[in-house]
Amino acid sequence: MPKASRQTASDSIDGHGFEGHYQDLEGGYTVGFETFTEDVDMTPRLQGLPGDTCASAHWGYVLKGRLTYRLRDHDEVLEGGDAFYVPPEHTLVAQAGTELVFFSPSAEWHETADRIAKKPEGARA
Repeated sequence: MPKASRQTASDSIDGHGFEGHYQDLEGGYTVGFETFTEDVDMTPRLQGLPGDTCASAHWGYVLKGRLTYRLRDHDEVLEGGDAFYVPPEHTLVAQAGTELVFFSPSAEWHETADRIAKKPEGARA
């Protein structure tokens, strides 16, 4: 059975106020371990993707902190201790100190992660 942790994950993104560690698992899913060291709005980093939003669904758990998933018609606020599902076509705003773990379909996640890794915060498409 494959397993992963923040320390053993094979891929990383290190951006302004944000650190992510990711591992592809068997069955077509990726696990992500994310930490926000500053207040971060991921919206500018998603510009250029279809709808300027994340293409991937996520199932996860907020370890600590607070974040908001912005969907087309409403916002979902999550805090430490919350398990969640968020559909594709969202953006994310996280407060400093937020940590979460999520699982996503690998193909869709990689489309988004590749964009985030290549684009500095505040950059425009």
